Amino acid sequence: MDTTSRIFDIPAGGRYKKRTTGIVGLNLLLDGGFPEGTLIMIYGTPLAGVDLAAMQFWKAEGGEEGTYFMNDGDVDTGMVDASEMHPEMYLTQMAGGRIVVDSLSAIVVRYGIDGALKFLRLARDEMKKRAANLMFVVYTGIHPPMEMTRIMRAADIVIEFKTEIHQAEIERTLAVHKIKDSAAPQRLLPFIITDKGIEASTTSRVV
Repeated sequence: MDTTSRIFDIPAGGRYKKRTTGIVGLNLLLDGGFPEGTLIMIYGTPLAGVDLAAMQFWKAEGGEEGTYFMNDGDVDTGMVDASEMHPEMYLTQMAGGRIVVDSLSAIVVRYGIDGALKFLRLARDEMKKRAANLMFVVYTGIHPPMEMTRIMRAADIVIEFKTEIHQAEIERTLAVHKIKDSAAPQRLLPFIITDKGIEASTTSRVV
C-alpha cells in the first residue's frame, strides 16, 4: 500500500481521533479519515469497487490488527470464514481496530433486516468501547427502499460508489452522503480501479 495513505490517528477539532480509510483521496475529503468508534456503510453494485475499498480499509495500516468477516465470497488469507456464522457470533471474534463485514447484504438475506440491524446496534456499542471502526458492505439492487433507508440510518457514515458509462468511457466516483455530527462533503471524488486497488483523485470536483 502506498505509504501516503497511512495517515494515523489524527485529532479532529479535539473531538475525535481518526483512522485512515486506506484511500489517499478519501482521507483528504474526510480531513484525515474515519472518526474512531463509528460504523461505516459502503454501498454500490458488485462491480463498483466496494469490495476493493473494504479490503484497502482492512489492510491500510501495516501493523494494525483487524478482522475481515467474509460471508458471501472467496475467503482470502487472514479473513474469517463467516459463511456459517450467525452475525452475533462475529462480536466474539472481532480483533483490532479495523473490522469489515462483507457483506451486510448477505446477513439481511439470511437473517432478515431486523437481525441485521440488531447486529449493527451491538457492533456500535463494541466499536465505541474499543475506539475501533466497523465497515460493512451493502450491494444495491438487492434490498427494497425501506430496508436501505433503515440500514443508512443505522450507519454513522454512508458512502456510495457509483459507476456511469459515457460513450466509450467508464466514470467512477464516490459520494459521502452522511457523516454523523458533521457536514458531509459537497463533492464527488473521482477514482479509478488499478491492479493495486482503488486510486482516488486528490483534487475533487464540485457537484
